[in-house]
Amino acid sequence: MPLVKEIKGITYKVLVWKVEENLEELMNGVVLQERSSERLKGMKSEVHQKGFMAVRQLLHYGGYSDSDLCYDINGRPSLSDGSFISISHSFEYASIIIGKENVGIDVEMKRDKIKRIANKFCNEDELNTVFNSSNEIDTLTEIWCAKEAMFKMCESRSLSFKSDMQVELKTKECFVNNEVFNQKFEYKTIELDNFVLVYALES
Repeated sequence: MPLVKEIKGITYKVLVWKVEENLEELMNGVVLQERSSERLKGMKSEVHQKGFMAVRQLLHYGGYSDSDLCYDINGRPSLSDGSFISISHSFEYASIIIGKENVGIDVEMKRDKIKRIANKFCNEDELNTVFNSSNEIDTLTEIWCAKEAMFKMCESRSLSFKSDMQVELKTKECFVNNEVFNQKFEYKTIELDNFVLVYALES
C-alpha cells in the first residue's frame, strides 16, 4: 500500500506509509547511496529492511531522494537543502516529518509490555496521570512517543526520559529541562490501527 496519510502544516509535512509490499516492491524506483545499500544489507530482520525502504519511498513522496539524506555524528538526520527531518518506523508503519523548523516524530505499536517499563521513562506526575486514565496502555504509549519525538529534536544522546522530560497530556505540550536544554515543544497525535503516532514541533 502506498502513502496512507499526509498532513501539511504551514512549516512542515507529515507522511505515513503502511507497509504491505514485499521488499522487492519497496525497492522499485529507489536509488540508494552506497552507505544506505550497505546498511540495508546489514539488517538481519526483513521487517527492518521494509521499514528502511518505506522511508525511502516517503522521501520520494516528499520530493527528495536517498542521496538528500545525511546524518550527523549523533545519528540525527537532515536534508541536503537544510530542511529538518525526523524518521520513525515500527512494524508495518513508517513515517517522516519534514520541516523548515526543528521537528520530531515517533510511531509505536500499543503493547501491554509498556506497563512493565513505565517507571523507567515516566516521572511521578506522569505515572499519576496514567493510573487515573481510562486506558493505561494508550496513555503510556502517547507519553513514550512524545518523549521519543522530543529526544530526536535535541542535539544530545544523554537526556533522561524520566528526569529531564515532562509531557502534559491535556495541553499536548512537552518540556526538556536540564543543565544543557530548557525547551518547550508542542505535539500532535494520530491513531493508526493499533499504533500511536506523535509528531512534535517547536513551540
